[in-house]
Amino acid sequence: MYVTHDQTEAMTLGDRIVIMKDGIVNQIGTPQEVFDHPVNTFVAGFIGTPTMNFFDAKLLREGNGYAVSVSGAKVVLPEEIASKLAAKGTPAQDIILGVRPEHIQLSESGRPDSFEVVVEVSEMMGSAIHIHCSLGDRDVVFIAQALELSKENRAGFAYGKHLFLTFRGDVVHMFSKQDGNNLI
Repeated sequence: MYVTHDQTEAMTLGDRIVIMKDGIVNQIGTPQEVFDHPVNTFVAGFIGTPTMNFFDAKLLREGNGYAVSVSGAKVVLPEEIASKLAAKGTPAQDIILGVRPEHIQLSESGRPDSFEVVVEVSEMMGSAIHIHCSLGDRDVVFIAQALELSKENRAGFAYGKHLFLTFRGDVVHMFSKQDGNNLI
């Protein structure tokens, strides 16, 4: 057994990890299980670098399917996730939506699945750029792969630049507003 406060160390050294908060076990699993399916917002925010983005959002019920709505963007959830939500009888509701920085992508203005942010800081990390943006009073971080960008954007994203972002429905994490627990 190895005890550490360094999540990177735990993720790289451990076959199974235990995430505790205030002496209470929140989740036990392999590093991949904990990363892919955090049981609550504490675990989701603790595991991963940079940390997961959290949005105030709505879970929408649309016929037999579901979608999430955040800052005017509507992203349809894939059938696999929708069937899990339906099996639990999950109603439409306000949620905390989690999306990892590496799962957010640049988009085009006017798309129904995109939302607008303003660049605050960009950090060139070599093959990737970490872009810190504001969405109203929220901070949003996303990671752009340098080789996938135009030469102009590879040099960095200027402070104050307006961007449009999106994410796929299969990469979201949905948490209850009441208790912070994962909905699926």
